[in-house]
Amino acid sequence: MPTDSPLAETTTPPEALAAIDLGSNSFHMIVARPLEGDFQVIDRLKEMVRLAEGLTADKDLTPEVVARALACLERFGQRLRGMPPGSVRAVGTNTLRQLRPESGFLAQAEAALGHPIEVIAGREEARLIYLGVANGLAASEQRRLVVDIGGGSTEIIVGEGFTPRLRESLHMGCVSASLRHFPDGVITAERLKRAELAGALEIRPVREQFRQAGWRDVVGSSGTIRAIATVIAAQGWSQDGITADALQRLREALLGFRRIADLELEGLVEERKPVFVGGVTVLRSVFTALGIERMQVSDEALREGLIYEMLGLTRHQDVQERSVTVLAQRFEVDEAHAGRIRDTALVLFGQVVRDWALNDPRMPAVLTWAARLHEIGLAVAHSQYQRHGAYLVANADLSGFSRAEQALLASLVLGHRRKFPVQDFASLSAPWRRAAPRLCVLLRLAALLHRSRSPTAKPYPMLSAKEERLSLRFPPGWIEDHPLTRLELEEEAQRLAVAGIALDFA
Repeated sequence: MPTDSPLAETTTPPEALAAIDLGSNSFHMIVARPLEGDFQVIDRLKEMVRLAEGLTADKDLTPEVVARALACLERFGQRLRGMPPGSVRAVGTNTLRQLRPESGFLAQAEAALGHPIEVIAGREEARLIYLGVANGLAASEQRRLVVDIGGGSTEIIVGEGFTPRLRESLHMGCVSASLRHFPDGVITAERLKRAELAGALEIRPVREQFRQAGWRDVVGSSGTIRAIATVIAAQGWSQDGITADALQRLREALLGFRRIADLELEGLVEERKPVFVGGVTVLRSVFTALGIERMQVSDEALREGLIYEMLGLTRHQDVQERSVTVLAQRFEVDEAHAGRIRDTALVLFGQVVRDWALNDPRMPAVLTWAARLHEIGLAVAHSQYQRHGAYLVANADLSGFSRAEQALLASLVLGHRRKFPVQDFASLSAPWRRAAPRLCVLLRLAALLHRSRSPTAKPYPMLSAKEERLSLRFPPGWIEDHPLTRLELEEEAQRLAVAGIALDFA
């Protein structure tokens, strides 16, 4: 069965691309001009929003932080005005991962920015960070360790060349460590020790796996690590990155100040002060736990990884397609059968694409992936396998997919048979609430028509749509010669009627 993405068409790269990283500490944006195999940054914006600072116990954001974040996004949006859809990619990380959907912040943020925002999982964040860092380094197949300290999480990755082999997202960052261990801004030896031990405890479950991963070089990215390297260099403790000895000397220097507000270190800018001590304790934890002696510093990070990813997609290097293929293989999907359902679903899609306004260029790919994965739940149990499959899709480590995209695929897998999951579709992000039920109907009809699993070619029926009314027409006499299919279509019409969709066939 072919595995090329349905969206893999020859496209002309846009004149400019933009990547926005909505981190827990800072919001970053770069605008870049694509070059042959690379890009040139033509604009760079950064604001210290400190989103994590406003995260409440019930997983909402304080009004002051919401106002700060939206004002920043409106400024970013002004710079992006006129850039077409597909040329801008914005992702949210740790703090946005923790927000309750009911908070409504994401919808406000998208309106302020003027472009969709994806909330990505920690391991997906790690993959994109590695992609950005690796592309900024000299070509090498040697294994390297990459560390990125954000406001709410720390990503550690081991990779070769441009491929991450091992990646993890840890729940510790410069903002969260500062709030937890230095809430009143007082610096003591006991607090530094406690913060470093907390970091060590977070790393402990994956410590040996990463220590034994065979890396030689270590590269650090993110504002926290660059700030630490700048201070260390300004003191003359190391001119070539960050060493374990220099980090120890920095720790001792911090004890010379009673409060964070009193910090006066050459190279430390004012806006970095509130989270600097927390960042140092996180980095010290990583150095100690993984046995790091020296770390080089990269200027590239998540946002550059996003740009490289976008450029890669224009060259048909589809990470999402590879992720779906790997998942289908892992759960031993019957690819021939899935291929027949995919083909039928895409034919039906083509017949109603205009009537049902399914004109988003991502939709054929989404329908294809849902068809390829709709039976993975059989690897768990046949009974209610659509539910098992939906759980696997929603919780699998799918590189290239945002949380919202995985939720979309999971809802289609869940809805491909039996009860139509109206509530699951209603909980999807705004762009998909109307389209997902319609894509699901197409997948359901395709699966029903191939219920016998016979490889014998079947005639494609003609499907037409008018709002929520569907008409399915087979060649003359075909439906009479297939009474089981007729019965199944009658039952399907009853299930769809519950969802407000009328189906007639002949």
